Amino acid sequence: MTNTISTPQWWVVTDLDGTLMDHHYDWSPAEPAIRRLQKAGIPVIPCTSKTAEEVIRFRHELDLHDPFIVENGGAIHGESSLGEPWDLPLGPDWAELKPQLSTLELELGEPLRALDELTDAEGERLLGLQGDVLRQAQRRRCSVPFVPPSAVGRQRLEALVEQRGLTVVQGNRLGHLLGPGISKGNALQVLKQHLNQPDVAVLALGDSPNDLPLLEAADLAVVVPGIEGPHPLLLPGLNSGRFQLAGAAHGAGWAEAVQRLLPPFFNKSCQSS
Repeated sequence: MTNTISTPQWWVVTDLDGTLMDHHYDWSPAEPAIRRLQKAGIPVIPCTSKTAEEVIRFRHELDLHDPFIVENGGAIHGESSLGEPWDLPLGPDWAELKPQLSTLELELGEPLRALDELTDAEGERLLGLQGDVLRQAQRRRCSVPFVPPSAVGRQRLEALVEQRGLTVVQGNRLGHLLGPGISKGNALQVLKQHLNQPDVAVLALGDSPNDLPLLEAADLAVVVPGIEGPHPLLLPGLNSGRFQLAGAAHGAGWAEAVQRLLPPFFNKSCQSS
């Protein structure tokens, strides 16, 4: 059975890469739905592994002014009613985490190549990024993304990270080393308290294992599939009915899910346009 939110006090909190955007960073299929949410006064809150620089560029293109969560929950950013920026770091900074990755690499016995060490050619091959856009992705403040090891190495790495009291999460293409207890779901709860909106309803959308804490913290949770279907690690939530599946991949699926689950607000925005 499909549920919808009827309360006017809610947020759309969304992952970007692989969810709102495809792997070529195209978000155009979702733009009409985003515009309708804006007209209805519904915040669209990015919750992503991207850096603040990257998200600020995206928000500028869409003229968004809502707060946003970066680096897999490592920090929250926003702007005051006067347009003054603010930020709220939630964990240790990059300078503390980067040496930990080097130590983990030695203990694991497999390479853990940090994102900031990639050349333009490697960034283009692995991420489709180069030049200034790659530099924005590399300038981290509170996380250390890295090229993940083998499947066996990932399991061993999780145990090594846990022993150090840190966190590691897996995105579509990179692993991410974070401080203790850092997650997208935790950052969402902090943002609710920071804005004094603890009871706001949340529609969350994601596509990767690093989105699980966000999806589990939401009132409505949507898995946006890739071209080949949903990520296998998100299947338990779909099979249990806790998560819902978008009807298409990436931005098109994002738009379909938002319009299907929030029809009162879309109808309202249509009537006023």
